Amino acid sequence: MEVLRSLLDEPLILLFVILFLGSWFGSLSIKGLNLGAAGVLLVAMVFGHFGYAISPVIQNFGLSLFIVGIGLQAGPKFFRMLRSSGLIFGILSLLIIIFAVATTILVAKGLDLDPALSVGLMTGALTSTPGLAAALQATHDPLASVGYGIAYPFGVLAVVLFVQLLPRIGKIDLQKDLEETANPIRTAGSPVLTTLEVTNPMLHKSSLSELNFAPYDAVVSRVIRDGHTMIALGDTVLLHGDNLVVVGNETKLEGLTAYVGKPVDTDLENPDNVHLRKVTVDSDEVIGKTLKELRLRKDHGTTVTRITREGIELTQNPNLPLIRGDVLTIVSTEQRLDEVEELFSRKKLTITNLDIFSISVTLLLGVLLGLLPIPIPGLGTIKLGTAGGPLFVALIIGHFGKLGPIHVRYYGPSNHVIRELGLVLFLAGAGTTAGAGIVEVIQTEGVKLIFGGVLITLIPIFAGYFAARKLLKLSVVHSLGGLSGGMTSTPALGALNQLIDSEDPAIAYAAAYPFALILVAIASQLIVFFL
Repeated sequence: MEVLRSLLDEPLILLFVILFLGSWFGSLSIKGLNLGAAGVLLVAMVFGHFGYAISPVIQNFGLSLFIVGIGLQAGPKFFRMLRSSGLIFGILSLLIIIFAVATTILVAKGLDLDPALSVGLMTGALTSTPGLAAALQATHDPLASVGYGIAYPFGVLAVVLFVQLLPRIGKIDLQKDLEETANPIRTAGSPVLTTLEVTNPMLHKSSLSELNFAPYDAVVSRVIRDGHTMIALGDTVLLHGDNLVVVGNETKLEGLTAYVGKPVDTDLENPDNVHLRKVTVDSDEVIGKTLKELRLRKDHGTTVTRITREGIELTQNPNLPLIRGDVLTIVSTEQRLDEVEELFSRKKLTITNLDIFSISVTLLLGVLLGLLPIPIPGLGTIKLGTAGGPLFVALIIGHFGKLGPIHVRYYGPSNHVIRELGLVLFLAGAGTTAGAGIVEVIQTEGVKLIFGGVLITLIPIFAGYFAARKLLKLSVVHSLGGLSGGMTSTPALGALNQLIDSEDPAIAYAAAYPFALILVAIASQLIVFFL
């Protein structure tokens, strides 16, 4: 025992033991649910209770690194969503956070809870580690971690159960409801699929490359002639009576129809030689290039019919530069699709493109911003701190991707490494600090903390869902997907995906999640002024 204690007195040994045990504990799964990185926090609390502590320098470094990773991840989506239909999910996230803040204030006042404990309960109920980081910065009190650790497990479980049980209890046909309710993701300018019969004599015996579909933001994916389906290529010659399967701008559908001929109903079942595939842009060799430059039709015999960016469908535009993460819907034969998928997924031999200079500058600018006092009329001044400063700097840099010598468009795994490494270092430090007083807090406030955590979890869930359905007029699928994102609950999204075969839940989640990340971090700092 003495040997073990002497080993744990070594800071690095203590750190790695906590990370090892915490990651193992967090990976334990019960019916598909696990604590994930929160396992490190709980294990660290145990060590903190026995008097062990991680250096604050390690904790703050981990915090800044984690927050920068979050900002770089959310940056490309956050500002783009503000200019698109995704804003409605941002409003949903805002409402959920407002409900959570109001409930937290009422619970704190009604149960006479410590402010730091109350804010910690809120961040745990919302399963938001960035929120916990902001709370610790604002309160300078490790009790926030105690509240987080108590509310987190129920916060994870409650959203998952709500998503799974609501359709069953309400006997809701999710697919039917999705089809019958206005879809905010597919806006008036979204691409739609239609079939047009060629009756315009000017199109007879003309190749597709000779025709001008650009004014209609449309692309022909297939040509159906005498019941036989062909892949539409540049040298495909059209004949009078051909049926063209077109993906185009809904607002320009009337003009497109007049140009081609007339709309018809036809069987769009794909024959064995025609396939659709979704391909994700992830190769440095194609990023920044346009579809016109890639010459996919001419060189590869394939047609891109749709482009989905950050969950929003864009009108197919041959002059639109591609960015990493774009999802292309491509039509062709199986063999040609394999070739094109290799083109878009091919990477150089490097397994990471992290740039230490860029990360260091981003961290430095963020920490400096966090030190600046910001006056708030009637409330005094507030500092963004080690959490808020790096978050806003990373959001801005992440949005642009490159500012002078700073470039932060990393491969997905690279950004994941930044976030996960920073997160576990932060949780190890926060946990040992909070663990020093956790037993006393639970003994004196245990029942009140659990009751408060349940209220702060359930009220935003039910109120958020009601607002999504009645105020924002969203479908059940979009309401549950947006609720999962607003509560920052990835397990809930997984549960929802098992209930319906559609991309809509993930799109709603992706649209709400960046707003929730930012709003919880802000709310965790501002709420301190009201407690």
